[in-house]
Amino acid sequence: MSDVQDYPSSLGNAASRKFETFSYLPPLSSDNTRTQIEYILNKGWNPVIEHTEPENAGGNYWYMWKLPMFGETDVDVVLKEIEACKAAHPDNHVRLLGLDNFAQCAGAAMVIYRGKTV
Repeated sequence: MSDVQDYPSSLGNAASRKFETFSYLPPLSSDNTRTQIEYILNKGWNPVIEHTEPENAGGNYWYMWKLPMFGETDVDVVLKEIEACKAAHPDNHVRLLGLDNFAQCAGAAMVIYRGKTV
């Protein structure tokens, strides 16, 4: 197991914290983000955009950006809302969820933008 990489993170260092599976990978590019949104929409899930301050990101409560995008099928509409959320809250982390109506849970959740950390 010596080949397993350690990801040092701590509550005292907001820049080191990991959130969701994709946070262990390099930041998502624009194309990667588009692909993830396409996946969510192709599954018939409802996109939800949330944001929070980096120091509060470890908690369960994130602020919802507007209402869930029920029935949305256009990737560009979701991308515009993500950009609007980032512009309104440039210091906050922004994450995208895909809500599955059938299973009544989040089928996907990923931090797609990391705000400023102190």
